[in-house]
Amino acid sequence: MLKKGDAARALERAVSTGGDFAEIFYEDTRKSRLSQTNAAIDTATTGRIHGAGLRVYKGLNSVYVYTNDTSAEGLLRLSERAAAAIGSEKRSDQKVELVGSIIKNIHDIRELPMDVSGVRRAAVVKDACRAAKSESEEIAQVTGTIFDWEQNVTIANTQGMFVNDRRVYSRLMIRAVASGNGENQTGMESPGAMMGFELFNTRVNVEKAAKAAAKRAITMLHADVCPAGVMPVVIDNGFGGVIFHEACGHSLEATSVAYGNSEFAGKLGQMIASPIVTAIDDGTLANEWGSENIDDEGNPTTKLVLIENGVLKNYMIDRLNARRMNMPVTGSGRRENYTYAPTSRMRNTYIAPGNHDEAEIIASCPDGLYAKVMGGGSVNPLTGEFNFAVGEGYLIKNGKIDRPVRGATLIGKGGEVLKKIDRVGKKMRMAQGMCGSSSGSVPTNVGQPMIRVTDITVGGR
Repeated sequence: MLKKGDAARALERAVSTGGDFAEIFYEDTRKSRLSQTNAAIDTATTGRIHGAGLRVYKGLNSVYVYTNDTSAEGLLRLSERAAAAIGSEKRSDQKVELVGSIIKNIHDIRELPMDVSGVRRAAVVKDACRAAKSESEEIAQVTGTIFDWEQNVTIANTQGMFVNDRRVYSRLMIRAVASGNGENQTGMESPGAMMGFELFNTRVNVEKAAKAAAKRAITMLHADVCPAGVMPVVIDNGFGGVIFHEACGHSLEATSVAYGNSEFAGKLGQMIASPIVTAIDDGTLANEWGSENIDDEGNPTTKLVLIENGVLKNYMIDRLNARRMNMPVTGSGRRENYTYAPTSRMRNTYIAPGNHDEAEIIASCPDGLYAKVMGGGSVNPLTGEFNFAVGEGYLIKNGKIDRPVRGATLIGKGGEVLKKIDRVGKKMRMAQGMCGSSSGSVPTNVGQPMIRVTDITVGGR
């Protein structure tokens, strides 16, 4: 546990050479992973991450150092390294008075994963593998994995902040491989939440998730190759939200915007999307995968409207980039662990529900592609250009879903796609993922209702 006195002395030392702000991020995290492939448990690991990172500002210059020696002496050595790196100016000692704050916990945790026996944990992955395997003889391999971790943090800074927070995450990942005619296709489901082991009794139906992964693999095994061309595309809810997350969300983070490396830099108040599009980044949703009580800079988490009726309203801004942009922080500073300096990151990012019926959206497409599940991809935040694989896709013929196709990719620019959305469904669903950026990998939700884009370039054969 980080003591106030130790933290205050370290912060005072850190700004003793001219720094104007310093912050300590103290972390103690326990992690575990249990995995089964087919009928045998093959991985069971636990680990601990313990350490502290210290950051010092001098204007727009920033220095970040870290250590796993969190003793009083270790923190002082850490602060001396930061002070030496930020400058050599000597000035009178700055006194730091830390005031503890009680953070309201919006995430009810009923059963800590680390307190659950290995037998109960193994039963979950065994049930998942059994259910997926039973779906078809074409399922050649199934892997079920439980991940969970408990992260306890303390954040202190020279403005007097001293706050504690606990984050508990649980997740199930099921990977099914269907094999036939010399080919393999994979289906995955990976539900998770900021919850304890109760996740598997309340929110996640293990058998249903496992069967969904297996069915996807089988469907794609027998699918035709997707034809290429420019066509209308209907993107379903849940993982369909990865399109907004990657192609647009990253371009709204101050990490890009503050340096002008975003297609949306300088466009606050301008129409950047269809008027039926409202997009939100919300860290306040109870027990959601991307939620928090406070961000990794100690600021309260927020619900941030990014786009409202097509108009750009906000960027996601961390503390350092708030200085660069002369704008307030938005509670968006995040990091993987103490070895990373924080920066602006997404949390639960989604397109808000609209007014269109899902059946009408499909019927509105005489011919096109129905992307039921999105896969991985890449994006350039500066230009918004993206390329995403479709994990499960179907052709639409005469307003009806026709047949499954595989090998489809969606190619375009985020700013252009936002303006081409002409249908937004009523039912919004989110899906869980890990987002990587300069501050490491963090849990994020992606989500949207079903949407229709008037035309996208579809890569295929």
